[in-house]
Amino acid sequence: MSIRKALQEWNGKSVDDLERLYGLYRTDDAFISLILPLFKQPDCESGATWLLKRYLEDHEGIDDRLLDEIFGSLGRLQHWQAKLHLLQCLSHFKISKSNKKKLELFLRACLTSSNKFVRAWSYNGFYELALQHPQYKQEIKAFFEMAMRDEAPSVKARIRNIMKRGF
Repeated sequence: MSIRKALQEWNGKSVDDLERLYGLYRTDDAFISLILPLFKQPDCESGATWLLKRYLEDHEGIDDRLLDEIFGSLGRLQHWQAKLHLLQCLSHFKISKSNKKKLELFLRACLTSSNKFVRAWSYNGFYELALQHPQYKQEIKAFFEMAMRDEAPSVKARIRNIMKRGF
């Protein structure tokens, strides 16, 4: 069964199913190239982004060319889980000058998500952006200050964790 077919049949909940799928394909040299096009498929994007996240847990990083494709797909993601998975991957990504604006726009959109996990991880994404592009640091500190007044407790907890890292 192809990755696409398996993701289309996935119930959207079982991590065990995704782990099995990852186990079948993880050694394929073209693994990332196989799942990237699935980010553009609404019925596959959540599973495909989870597979990327899982892959990054086992590997140092990915090729810059593939990163360009990932950053190019950010604005098309529809499902909150897919957005969350990619937000959780950002610490593994080199954010090039050509991709920083795409990421910034995605992060700003995620700040207004109705899903508090997406909002929480978008603040983390801004932290990752500022680590690699310090010109964002002051603005992001202001975001954090506003969030600590206005956000849900779970979002505030994520921000406190970021601040403990020395931001």
